[in-house]
Amino acid sequence: MNKAVRKAVIAGNWKMNKTPSEAKALIEEMKPLVKDADCDVVLCVPFIDIPAAVEAAKGSNIHIGAENIHYKESGAYTGEVSAAMLKEAGVEYVVIGHSERRTYFGETDQTVNLRTLAALNAGFKAIICVGETLEQRELGYTETLLKYQTKMALTNVTEDQLKNVIIAYEPVWAIGTGVTASADQADEGNGFVRAAIAEAYGKDAAERVTVQYGGSMNAKNADELVSKVNVDGGLIGGASLKAVDFSVIVKAASK
Repeated sequence: MNKAVRKAVIAGNWKMNKTPSEAKALIEEMKPLVKDADCDVVLCVPFIDIPAAVEAAKGSNIHIGAENIHYKESGAYTGEVSAAMLKEAGVEYVVIGHSERRTYFGETDQTVNLRTLAALNAGFKAIICVGETLEQRELGYTETLLKYQTKMALTNVTEDQLKNVIIAYEPVWAIGTGVTASADQADEGNGFVRAAIAEAYGKDAAERVTVQYGGSMNAKNADELVSKVNVDGGLIGGASLKAVDFSVIVKAASK
């Protein structure tokens, strides 16, 4: 991490876990454990949990995010949620283009870009996910793919809007598998993302963008991962559902 030029951010991605009452209980447990964090602490929760999470996080340093956003203001999009809905609910961050959304729900680089623009135009901080499959890595396409996904996601994003962009490098082969990229692999992948931003916006702008690692970061490997220069925190899955484990990761990013 390089806290002199960019923020470290630890963001939990709860996926399809926790009822509203469980969300409230978990946040109440987390609050005293992360209150002294020297990094931004975010919890991205299922839509149904947002009101309870926002209420539970009030007065704390925990920010609440959503796990998706639609690019239209309203309309016949059953099951989707608009920027205005999320704004009124008190959301500050939005996860966009998670590999599970791409794999199971037909997200493409084009829809990721549209959702990114909708989020940024509404004033949210966008956590944009990019990453390669194991097959793509073994074929040697990691750098090409990460740069392409990053540039596609940021199409028509202004340099001023870039200050509200976080990119999460999440190698698909390391999500929910228990397999983690080595610290050097994570740093390399994040470096490819930063290089893509530099190609589009210049080196100075790229140095200011927070680039997270998002593939099975946990309490045991967080210290080593965040010690790398290009790893500015993490997008945390399973470990964000356990208050103590999540707080250990927050502490690692606070050093």
